[in-house]
Amino acid sequence: QVQLVESGGGLVQAGGSLRLSCAASGRTSSINFMGWFRQAPGKEREFVAAIYWGGGNTYYADSVKGRFTISRDNAKNTVYLQMNSLKPEDTAGYYCASYGIGSIYHTRSVAHWGQGTQVTVSS
Repeated sequence: QVQLVESGGGLVQAGGSLRLSCAASGRTSSINFMGWFRQAPGKEREFVAAIYWGGGNTYYADSVKGRFTISRDNAKNTVYLQMNSLKPEDTAGYYCASYGIGSIYHTRSVAHWGQGTQVTVSS
């Protein structure tokens, strides 16, 4: 099992920045990819970004490309999501994920979820 604990959410004005952190513990040697999803009220959970734990390759949703950056610190078993130029439409609960088998873009490929952290962007 892998346990994921997020931190760093909050309230920010449009155009501002936040950095989310996700610390992994447990069977971290089993992790291949980690990522972030988000879910706004009344909407489905959607892919935001992912990173390959070994090589550091990164993947982004079109809606955040150029504004968000995912990174990892292997020594700390931690993945980060730096969010810049935030928009009100970025408001959502953000969930850290470690993947099992399947496409990184789909929630069904996620093996473990964090508890979520709220990001609210005011206009």
